[in-house]
Amino acid sequence: MGMYQYVRALWKRPKESLGKLWQERLIRWRREPAVVRIDKPTRIDRARALGYKAKQGVIVVRVRVKRGGRERPRHRQGRRPKRYGFVYFSPKKSLQWIAEERAARKFPNLEVLNSYYVGGDGQYIWYEVIMLDPHHPAIKNDRHLGWITGKAHKGRVFRGLTSAGKKARGLRNKGKGAEKVRPSIRANQGRGK
Repeated sequence: MGMYQYVRALWKRPKESLGKLWQERLIRWRREPAVVRIDKPTRIDRARALGYKAKQGVIVVRVRVKRGGRERPRHRQGRRPKRYGFVYFSPKKSLQWIAEERAARKFPNLEVLNSYYVGGDGQYIWYEVIMLDPHHPAIKNDRHLGWITGKAHKGRVFRGLTSAGKKARGLRNKGKGAEKVRPSIRANQGRGK
C-alpha cells in the first residue's frame, strides 16, 4: 500500500485511530476563529483527490459550523404555539455547503473548488475548503485547474455548483423520480404534474 492509502485507512474511524491527537485538535480548533486559513491540508489524501496542489494560488481554509437544526425568527402574534414554525426547521443546505459559502464570503477574491470533513464534536463540525485564486498566473496556466478562471464559474458556490451544492440540489439522482430536479427545482415549479 502507498502512503495515501494508509492515511485514508486512518480517516475511516478517526476518533479511534488518532486517539489523543484527535481530542487535542478539537480543543485547539474550538478556540480559533470560525474561518481560519491554514498552511497545508489536515487530510492530504482527501485534498489531493479533490484537486489540491501545493502551489501558489491554492489556499486551504478550515471552517467551523454549528451543528443541529436552525431557528426562524419568532412570530410576535397571531398563532398558537404549535403553528409558530420556528424550531425543528432544517435548512435546505448541508452544513458542508454552508461552510463553503462562509469561506467564500471571508475570501471574496477566491473561488471554492471543493471541501471535505476534518472533525466534529457535539456542538461543532469542521470542514476544510480548497480555494483557488482565479487571477493568479499559476492557476491560469494550470491544465487541471485553469477552467475555474472562466466567467461561468464566478461565485459558483453560491449557485450550488460545487460537489456539496449539487448533492443538496438532488443532482446526483438520475432517471425516474428525478425529472423535476433539472435544471433546478425552481425552474420546474409550475410545470405540469
